Amino acid sequence: MLPVLRNRTYRHLFAAQVVALTGTGLATVALGLLAYDLAGPRAGSVLGTALAIKMVAYVAVAPAVGALAHRLPRRALMAGSDLARAAVALSLPFVDRVWQVYLLVFLLQAASAAFTPTFQAVIPDVLPDERDYTRALSLSRLAYDLESLFSPALAAALLAVTTYDRLFLGTAAGFLASAVLVLSAVVPRPAAGTGTAAAGPEAGRHAGHAHARAAAGVRLLLAAPPLRALLLLNLAVAAAGSLVTVNTVVYVRDLLGRGTGDVALALGAYGAGSMAVALALPRLLDRVPDRTVMLRAAAALAAALAAAGALTAAAPGPWRWPALLAAWAALGAAGSAVLTPAGRLVRRAVPAGRRTEAFAAQFSLSHACWLLTYPLAGWVGATAGLTAAAAALGVLAAGSALAAAALWCPSPEPATEPAAAAAREADRPSPRPEPAPAPAATATAAAGAGRLHRLLAPRHGH
Repeated sequence: MLPVLRNRTYRHLFAAQVVALTGTGLATVALGLLAYDLAGPRAGSVLGTALAIKMVAYVAVAPAVGALAHRLPRRALMAGSDLARAAVALSLPFVDRVWQVYLLVFLLQAASAAFTPTFQAVIPDVLPDERDYTRALSLSRLAYDLESLFSPALAAALLAVTTYDRLFLGTAAGFLASAVLVLSAVVPRPAAGTGTAAAGPEAGRHAGHAHARAAAGVRLLLAAPPLRALLLLNLAVAAAGSLVTVNTVVYVRDLLGRGTGDVALALGAYGAGSMAVALALPRLLDRVPDRTVMLRAAAALAAALAAAGALTAAAPGPWRWPALLAAWAALGAAGSAVLTPAGRLVRRAVPAGRRTEAFAAQFSLSHACWLLTYPLAGWVGATAGLTAAAAALGVLAAGSALAAAALWCPSPEPATEPAAAAAREADRPSPRPEPAPAPAATATAAAGAGRLHRLLAPRHGH
């Protein structure tokens, strides 16, 4: 996995991602303490609203950025997003109203919604070999998991010697360092012949209209069966992750009666499961198709949610604590097995010049799933109990996995990138010209070809 770091451009971009994630983790801790200072016992509702605003920013901003990204240099867009995030972080220590927190959180996450899809679209161009790209995806997954474990520990160490508002300085420093690293990298242009101008008449018609291009990004995802299945798999991951994010503290403190330190241990088990799978996936994906790995992992998510529901209904006993850790580790592992290969599906199904649109749409729609499942996990858990919450989310995950399996039929041939297929087609020798058919014959042949295409097109999944 580490050999991909020999690529200087990828090494700088990956380092930028790591330091930016570290800054984000510090901001998460500091925001919680800031919310408590401003709202006291209502801090939970303030953070819940801020989390919802974060998802709204992701869902609303990412497609627009994907639609406009073709007009901007990608390195400048990523560096500008980092500078905007640094400016917001430096403003947070001075707020004294809850509404100001909401506004700055929206601006911060809007800048993140500009950075992340652009970053995701750049990496396939930096690492065109699929084996290298797969290892980069696993490293990215590891970076997110390490952030969830390392940043709280770093914040706790810093809080021992300084006040929480100084953590925002660390956040700003992380974003500034990310901007410097991005600017030091040589970001390639999208592959020649696959940009907007070469993406077909559809792209040409929408070139000047941001809203239409954003909609075109969504259509790119809906055009290929594996990407339609990916949207459903994102919903399964969100269902499982929401139970962990929203209800871990309730499981640990109320159901099991354990201390606050065990909340971090349970979340650590979830992250450890995710990291273990991210480390193992590159070799596994060399031998096993993405479809097999992702669909079986989605089924495992539903099974682990069923186990979490059974845990709440079981008789009390000391076994329930290790059982919870095992269930959380299984949820993290299965979620990582679904999310890590997702970039490979987009890379194969979308021309290189339109990947930013596609990754932006994927980023937006995947977070729309979390926007649905976060309140579902919280409201059902609060009103009907943890068993009902786990059951509802488990049914949602199982239904999404089954629908994804039905949509994503196995392909008899390995998937290839549209750009590569087009290049091979262009290299074939042209057939000898034939006499042009009569107009009537041409119309009849075109109509027959259209009917044949409609019959065959749904059968060609990746």
